[in-house]
Amino acid sequence: MVPKLPKSAESPHPGTAKPAGAVTPLGHLPDKGRVLCQGHIESVTFVPPDRTPEFSAILIEDDAERPASGPARRRPARLRVVWLGRRRVQGIEAGAQIRVEGMLARGKDMPTLFNPRYEILSSQEHQ
Repeated sequence: MVPKLPKSAESPHPGTAKPAGAVTPLGHLPDKGRVLCQGHIESVTFVPPDRTPEFSAILIEDDAERPASGPARRRPARLRVVWLGRRRVQGIEAGAQIRVEGMLARGKDMPTLFNPRYEILSSQEHQ
């Protein structure tokens, strides 16, 4: 007979050790599930007026700008963030630092969050 752990020692979700609200590094995103990620906007994409409204941005981590040492330099991990039904999201522009939360979908080229919750942490100053 195997002794049962006290309720306080059992995890509510077996195999998950991440506390609620912890930021997931872009290089360690799961295959699916709810994630909280943080970084800065590398680029944004606008669609032409004749297409269905969609606004997307590519998010990379802030330390991704530092080049990796050695010959095994890789492209930094990226996350596509898409707002469906919108042509523009106020404050989301290249260089802005944001935090996003939502359900992760795996696209053919990169992981994607559709219509995530977001928080703008800082933005680029225009001169």
